[in-house]
Amino acid sequence: MNPFAFTILRMLSDGNYHSGTALGQALNVSRASISNALNDLDCYGLVIHRIRGRGYRWLNPTQWLDSKQIRHYLAEYADSIQIEIVEAVESTNSLLLQRVIDQGASAGRLKQVLVTELQTQGRGRRGRTWVSGLGDSLVFSVLWPSQCAVNTLSGLSLAVGVAIVRALTLFGIRNIALKWPNDVLSGYNKLAGVLIELHGDMLSPGTVIIGIGLNLRLSNVTKSQIDQKVTDVASVAGQMPDRNRLLAILLKELAKMLDTFEQHGFEPFVEEWERHHAYQDKAVQISFPDGAVKNGIAIGIVPDGALQINTPTGIVQLRSGEVSLRGLI
Repeated sequence: MNPFAFTILRMLSDGNYHSGTALGQALNVSRASISNALNDLDCYGLVIHRIRGRGYRWLNPTQWLDSKQIRHYLAEYADSIQIEIVEAVESTNSLLLQRVIDQGASAGRLKQVLVTELQTQGRGRRGRTWVSGLGDSLVFSVLWPSQCAVNTLSGLSLAVGVAIVRALTLFGIRNIALKWPNDVLSGYNKLAGVLIELHGDMLSPGTVIIGIGLNLRLSNVTKSQIDQKVTDVASVAGQMPDRNRLLAILLKELAKMLDTFEQHGFEPFVEEWERHHAYQDKAVQISFPDGAVKNGIAIGIVPDGALQINTPTGIVQLRSGEVSLRGLI
């Protein structure tokens, strides 16, 4: 989506009709330019109503992200978190990681957050894609200048999941569960996902990129592009949340979690993670990269974040990147 389309959409955000002539005059372009810019936006989940003589009306306008509002909701955390909002980007994780490679991590303890209205080539775990439309999700990445050695960061994606559950609970959203190692569920449908990427030597402190995608109100167009069962906050809570307030709550809970993780690792989060585990003490099926399949009972996790499965041949410990996990329910 080109930047000019975003400019027009912001003018249409009030939900009223705006004529092509009025839009063109305001932006000093032709009516044809307005029409061309608004073509094919349905592929992003947008519904633009056009009526001759009345103009254009955006039927499902997004609530735009606003850094001032986010900083207001962050309160005492506002000075320790730097927020950048972009209209569109291929991948927030990729952009932050490239900046680290090109420029190095920022000095000090400031956490940098890159959040976008539209992510066009989102990435998930094991090469999967993360699909979202314009404004229908919270898609952001946090650059954490960690003091932990890279090889001590096992379990971080699980701790991020705990922080997300805490934030959603504070927002009044219930019945949230976790799936090892990086999914947040509601009713066994995917609500959010986490992608951790590291830059640095294994035995020295490195820079951590924490990518999070949280479904807020997915359009049917977006849902049709996703190859698994998904849900969103609007469906779970019964209404669309305030994006700016929810993002601030998420960032505060992430900041608290990272402070604890840096001092103590994942161990303080084990009991809480298991309490929210969707498959705790339930039958699961493990699919290994070589095609082998094992069934067993998920009996919990160990302090380094490995999931323990009790199989007929003994207890198996699973670590990120090794297996695909499916519940047998």
